[in-house]
Amino acid sequence: MTRGGTRRAAAVARGLAALEPGIEAILTSPYRRARETAAPAARALGIAKVIDSRSLEPERDPAGVARELETGGWRAALLVGHEPLLGAIVAFLVFGDPRRAIPLRKASVAHVSWTPGSRGTLEALLPAEVLVRLGEGS
Repeated sequence: MTRGGTRRAAAVARGLAALEPGIEAILTSPYRRARETAAPAARALGIAKVIDSRSLEPERDPAGVARELETGGWRAALLVGHEPLLGAIVAFLVFGDPRRAIPLRKASVAHVSWTPGSRGTLEALLPAEVLVRLGEGS
């Protein structure tokens, strides 16, 4: 990741933390850039360990991520990965159909409320610029 990308990831992480989202776990693709993006989020949210998840590698099945979330038992988890998979995961959780993918720009956050076995609700879609502003002064 470039220096600018590292700074932006940290600013976005501060904004996410300012929302006090109650995130208990961070799952990330094992790819380097995703891991580098997850690290400042973990620091800002006070999460000691980031979990590498092969289910977040590009081209994976969104149902695999849903299974991992279900077995993890977290009340709230942050997923760090790649497009178009992340948008397909949101669509799978909300609509039950990954083909209805919701495009996500880099460093944006989709807040989905989801209970295994049911459809979720897209509560918020926050672009990076909004998260950066929320984190200013934090």
